[in-house]
Amino acid sequence: MTGPKMPEPDRATLDKRARIVADLQAIVPGEGVVDAPAEMRVFETDGLTAYRQLPLVVVLPETVRQVSTVLKYCHDNAIRVVPRGSGTSLSGGALPLEDAVLLVMSRFNRIIEIDYDDRIAVVQPGVTNLGITKAVEGRGFYYAPDPSSQIACSIGGNVAENAGGVHCLKYGLTTNNVLGIEMVLINGDVIRLGGRHLDSSGYDILALMTGSEGLLGVVTEVTVRILQKPETARALLVGFPSSEQAGQCVADIIAAGVIPGGIEMMDRLAISAAEDFVHAGYPLDVEALLIVELDGPGAEVEFLIGEVGRIAEANGASTSRVSNSEEERQRFWAGRKAAFPAVGRISPDYYCMDGTIPRKELPRVLSGMRALSEKYGLAVANVFHAGDGNLHPLILYDANKPGELQKAEDFGNDILRLCVEVGGVLTGEHGVGVEKRDLMPVMFSEDDLNQQIRVKCAFDDQHLLNPGKMFPQLHRCAEIGRMHISGGKMPFPDIPRF
Repeated sequence: MTGPKMPEPDRATLDKRARIVADLQAIVPGEGVVDAPAEMRVFETDGLTAYRQLPLVVVLPETVRQVSTVLKYCHDNAIRVVPRGSGTSLSGGALPLEDAVLLVMSRFNRIIEIDYDDRIAVVQPGVTNLGITKAVEGRGFYYAPDPSSQIACSIGGNVAENAGGVHCLKYGLTTNNVLGIEMVLINGDVIRLGGRHLDSSGYDILALMTGSEGLLGVVTEVTVRILQKPETARALLVGFPSSEQAGQCVADIIAAGVIPGGIEMMDRLAISAAEDFVHAGYPLDVEALLIVELDGPGAEVEFLIGEVGRIAEANGASTSRVSNSEEERQRFWAGRKAAFPAVGRISPDYYCMDGTIPRKELPRVLSGMRALSEKYGLAVANVFHAGDGNLHPLILYDANKPGELQKAEDFGNDILRLCVEVGGVLTGEHGVGVEKRDLMPVMFSEDDLNQQIRVKCAFDDQHLLNPGKMFPQLHRCAEIGRMHISGGKMPFPDIPRF
């Protein structure tokens, strides 16, 4: 399906757009400005592929000065701006707007410095997540956060969404691994937050920026910590007769004081899809599969393997297998890393959700999702970071069938409401974007949202940066005290669907 046909712009609108394009071409010359509709198609959507929209114009700067000048120009002329990294966002955070400049940071793709003594790397925001590890692995180092899209997602986007990954249980999210950033504000000011040191005095503005989804500024440089690879890393594949037993096993592992490098969980549908795609050696006769990785000194890992094995057995595990080589460990992870494309082979479309719950609520939420699946008549494949309670249900649907996309969205919203109901949150690492913006009142009170918007106003009083994302309703900054936000879900009239 394609989106509704947009009305043809009038002459005044066309003339205004032509002036904006010409002015931006003077700031970013050569091939730095893309304004032909056919050439802008590649930027019309992101990883949340249910919506698409051509931007006003695409700008690809190469220098901090260009970013600063473009933002100042947009600020002075009240032109909206949507920052974009690699476009792998799964919440619609990088979706363009038809009246906004799309500021694409992909040309900022250099590694500026690697300091093994201080264990830091200074990189531009367009460097891929995996690219950092590739640059340092020859010396036995790596960058810990590892989202499934790490081969493609950019570190700037990771900062914007506070990305996690399969190893965030032990090593933290992006916010725990970023030491400093350089960023440009909407008025063109260039500021630095944090640096090479472990901590700094004053307000922790760096933490505020990590996960701000492009609403407060545009990142142009990132300083990250790099870690030395552990002496030993081994993974266990543990199968269970039910998802509830697997969920309880996760809770018991953490309760026992064992902190694995990662604990991932997949249900029967996801196991079957991943095994058929990757041939990782997964058992196909189980309802749920845990991948538990333990790392550290060899003797410690050996001891913890025994501890986890005993906990799994006490929870009714039906199969258990330990990796005996690095190749086998990587094979265990290959299926999980490829779970999203694997599920894409068994369904015309899928809707990837992202919510986080207390670990002890895993059994309850899994049962709830099963009931919702029956209610909506749509299958769901579960793959998620079980160790920190970050769920990624994949709702299977067919966009060519009338009403199925709406059903998938309603199903997903009910999953997120369930997450909040049990004490969880709307997002673990994908961000709010447009996907969850109208669910924000489910989690936050009006006062909570007002305070968050006050922060937005402090950095962007005209609401020019990434408008339409995160907040269900925005008023002028002077009106925050008397604004009203109502709950419930509404469609995204400003973003046409496929």
